[in-house]
Order: sequence, then C-alpha cells, then structure tokens
Amino acid sequence: MSDDFGTRLREAMRERGPLCAGIDPHASLLAAWDLPDTVDGLERFALTAAEALAPEVAAVKPQSAFFERFGSRGVAVLEQVVATSREAGAQVVLDVKRGDIGSTAQGYADAYLDPASPLAVDAITVSPYLGVGSLGPVFETARRHGTGAFVLALTSNPEAPAFQQAVTADGRTVAGSVLDALRELNAATWGHGSFGAVVGATIGDTAEDLDVGGPLLVPGLGAQGGTADDVRRIFAGVLDRVLASSSREVLGPGPDPTALRDAARRTSEELGRLTERGA
Repeated sequence: MSDDFGTRLREAMRERGPLCAGIDPHASLLAAWDLPDTVDGLERFALTAAEALAPEVAAVKPQSAFFERFGSRGVAVLEQVVATSREAGAQVVLDVKRGDIGSTAQGYADAYLDPASPLAVDAITVSPYLGVGSLGPVFETARRHGTGAFVLALTSNPEAPAFQQAVTADGRTVAGSVLDALRELNAATWGHGSFGAVVGATIGDTAEDLDVGGPLLVPGLGAQGGTADDVRRIFAGVLDRVLASSSREVLGPGPDPTALRDAARRTSEELGRLTERGA
C-alpha cells in the first residue's frame, strides 16, 4: 500500500467527495431488488453495488454480518467485493465492530488489516468497550501496515447514551475518553491521522470535542433520519474530516447500475457543497 490510510482517505475524499457508500445486503434490500435471499442473490446484489459505486465514491463500507450469515460462501463474496472495490480506487472500510483482548484482538487485526490476509481492507470499525487499551493490537497492526480503524464513540442507537455519556472517575464521559485516546494516537502521526471516530448524524448536539486529528465516520444519513443540516450543525469546525456514510439511500435505486451511480453522485455533491459552506 502507498502512504497510510489517513493520507489515502484524504486524497480520495478530495478527488471523489466525502461519501462512504454502505454495501449492506440486508434481506429486505435483496427483496427490493427482486433477488432471492440466497448466496446467489447476495453475490448479484453485492457485486452490482460494488461495481457501480466503488468507482464513484471515496470509500465503500460492506457490513460483514450480512455476508457472514451465509457462512463461508458469503465470506467468499465479501472477498470479491473487497477486491472489486479496491481495484476501482475506493477505500474499503469493513464494518465488523470487533472488540476483544490479547491474542484474540491480534487475530482480528491480522484478519482484516494485514495485506497478507484474503480479507485485508483499508480500515475496520472497532468497539472500545473492553477499554480502549484492549484495541492496542489493532492500532499497532494498522500502523505497521498503513491501515486504519474507526472506533465507536458517539453512536445513534437509543441505548448508547447510558454507556457513552456515563461519566468516569476523572470527570470525562466514556465517549470523551475514547475521543481523547484517538487524539493521542493521531498526534504521533505526521499529516492525516489513520485512527478515526464513529459519530452518528442523529446524535443531536454534543459538547464533546470531535477533532481527533483523524477522519470521522458519520453513519445515519438518509433512511435513518440524518440530514445535511444535522451534519453541518454537529460537525461545525471539522466538516473537512467527515466521511458521511449512507447505505439504504444509495442502494435503494438499484439494481440499475446507472441509478446507483446517480444516487451516489447526488449525495456526494450535496455533502461536498456542505463542506464548502462550512469551510
């Protein structure tokens, strides 16, 4: 890989806009495309989406669970999606939300962040709720191979605040301590940090400092209720770091590849204008 993930992503966002297209082969989306909920349907859906969207957007984000539910054949399709997307020039962020300790954490890191793996991607999503320190093997492996990670910080699900906004012994929120840890990690990196935070577009207002020195993966646009105005309000001052993720909004016009590309372009252009206004 050339450069590190933070630099590659920044360049891709500059050239293609700040959209991350989700590739989520949910059963309901397969049905909407008149495809069977089988491995064959999965393959047709996922590869059609990857071939149409990956040449257009800065990043694609396959949701691993929707491939894993079909077992080894589903994971083989995921490998094809990753290869197709990377060949088209998109950064691949695999949404796996892994989080464990010790050798198990290292195993996950090797599976997704080591170029020698058949499932190697540019970055993965990870969960810090066994302690941010438990993600050490992920961060170290990413540094070694020029890959990256997005750490859950402020998510939009209604159950999240009980954990993420809880106050720790030192007076910080749990989310604040995650964001602080990311700032520390990225401070050691020249240029654009490779360790980002996941912050939902529907969290409402927050007093947390969202400038972590790296990218911000922002899900929740479109079908989940997040709008461009929400992004502008929540991420004022760090809009240039926002990689906004949209899945159903972009995938809905399928299976026509032209319609998929048009949806991605419209969304990316809208987000690009938002960034310009916020600059």
